[in-house]
Amino acid sequence: MTEMTAAGGLPVLYSFRRCPYALRARMALAASQTPVELREVLLRDKPAEMLAVSPKGTVPVLQLTDGRVLDESLAIMLWALQRIDPDAWLGGDQAEGAALIQHNDTVFKTQLDRYKYFVRFPAQSQAHYRAQAEDTLRDWEQRIVRTGGGLVDTQLRLADAAVFPFVRQFAGVEPQWWVSAPYPALRQWLNQWTDSTRYLAAMLRVAGWQPGAGSVVVDWR
Repeated sequence: MTEMTAAGGLPVLYSFRRCPYALRARMALAASQTPVELREVLLRDKPAEMLAVSPKGTVPVLQLTDGRVLDESLAIMLWALQRIDPDAWLGGDQAEGAALIQHNDTVFKTQLDRYKYFVRFPAQSQAHYRAQAEDTLRDWEQRIVRTGGGLVDTQLRLADAAVFPFVRQFAGVEPQWWVSAPYPALRQWLNQWTDSTRYLAAMLRVAGWQPGAGSVVVDWR
């Protein structure tokens, strides 16, 4: 990582380190070794520059050098990996992978939010919401056991990289429960990701971005 006053024609990435959607986009950019000007933002204080290019106000947002704006994490992942894909994340059964990502981003994300923020959903207990999410965890556990590798096949693919940040969040809600939960293959899969160079690069800490401040250029190496 280097710091400089101007990005010099690089894509600009607005991100928030703890957001799972932003994390999976950063991992794909790291995998493809795509340098960016990284602007770490606070979601409670979104910069006007980000809102000007993406009024919906969510991260990640990638502003390309040709003026195009990608403000969905999967779009950023695909753009990066279609440039260069050294880990073959775009391999395997892409239709199956897309279905897994769709389930994660709709069903499991809802289950995760209710489990993690159960006080906001007092209709049921935290244990109830956790049990609902376990339907998904059991499916993923069985998939990994069957393939001996990832959710789709023997290798880690796009679906694995896209789902991983959400499983990571889930595991962090009740760490003591997680370590003894009946998902040993999923735990090993999760540990494989958290030990990976892609994850470690993507979790780089940078200071919050302010307009007029020096830019942080990240080459992910």
